[in-house]
Amino acid sequence: MSGASSSQSTFDVCMQSLSANLTTDEQQTEMLRCISNTIDETRSGVDAFYLIYAASLVFFMQAGFAMVCAGSVRLKNLQNTMLKNLLDACGAALGFYTVGYAFAWGSSYPGVQGSGGTNNDDLTFAGFSNFFLSDMDRKAFWLFQFSFAATSATIVAGALAERSQMLAYLLYSTLLTAFVYPIVVHSIWTPKGFLSSFTANPLFGIGVIDYAGSLVVHVTGGQTALIAAYVLGARKGRFHEIDGRRITKDFPGHSIALKMLGVFILWFGWYGF
Repeated sequence: MSGASSSQSTFDVCMQSLSANLTTDEQQTEMLRCISNTIDETRSGVDAFYLIYAASLVFFMQAGFAMVCAGSVRLKNLQNTMLKNLLDACGAALGFYTVGYAFAWGSSYPGVQGSGGTNNDDLTFAGFSNFFLSDMDRKAFWLFQFSFAATSATIVAGALAERSQMLAYLLYSTLLTAFVYPIVVHSIWTPKGFLSSFTANPLFGIGVIDYAGSLVVHVTGGQTALIAAYVLGARKGRFHEIDGRRITKDFPGHSIALKMLGVFILWFGWYGF
C-alpha cells in the first residue's frame, strides 16, 4: 500500500484528499492549497540538497589547495605542508562552529522576511545569537557557510609555506574563522551589515556588492596572507649577499604534476561559489 501511494502523483494525492461535501469552488481552492503545500515541501528539500552539493564542491577545493601547496614546496617540507592544510579545515570547523557563525549570521538569514534592517538604526557590527549552533535548524546553510570560511583560511597556507609552526598555524586558522572572517561576512553579506547592499538604506545608495566571494572570501584571505608573509619574512636561505650583491636562490617545487592536479580541482570546486 505504501509502495502504491509513493508512486502516485501530487495531483492524485490531492484529489484523494478532497472532501465530497465541498462545493466546486471550495474543491478548487483546496486543490490549489494542497499542490502549493507539496511544492513548498519539495522546494525546501531541493534547496537543502543544493546547499549541500555546493558546499561539497567548495570544500573539495581544500584538496586543490593542498595539491598546489604540495607541488610547490620542496620534498623535505611536503609532510609539513599537508598537515597545515588539514589544520586549516580542523581549525575552521572549530572556530566557525563555536562562535564564528554566530558573529557572522546570528539572527540573520538571506531571504527570510524580517531578518534584515529597515533603517540604519537596525544595522549591527556582528551577530550575537546561535552560538554553538543553538536554536539554529538550518544546518545545510551552516555547512555551506563553513566551506567558504575554510576556503578563506586555507588561502593563507601557500604564503606561509615552509616557515610556520603547527600550533601557531592552528591558532591562526581558528581565530580567523571565529572572529575576523565572520565580521567581514556580517558587514557585507547579511541584511543587517553596515556595508550590505540588502539593507533599506545601503551605503552610498548601493552598498558593497560582492561577486562570488571575491571580496569576503578572497580579499580577506589575501590580506591575511600578505600580513603573515610580511611578519614571517622570506624562507631561510632565499636571499643572501655575495660581494655586496643580493643573490636570490630558487626553491623550485618538487612536483609539477601535483600543482596541475590542484589547479584542476580548484577549477572544478570553484563552480560551487
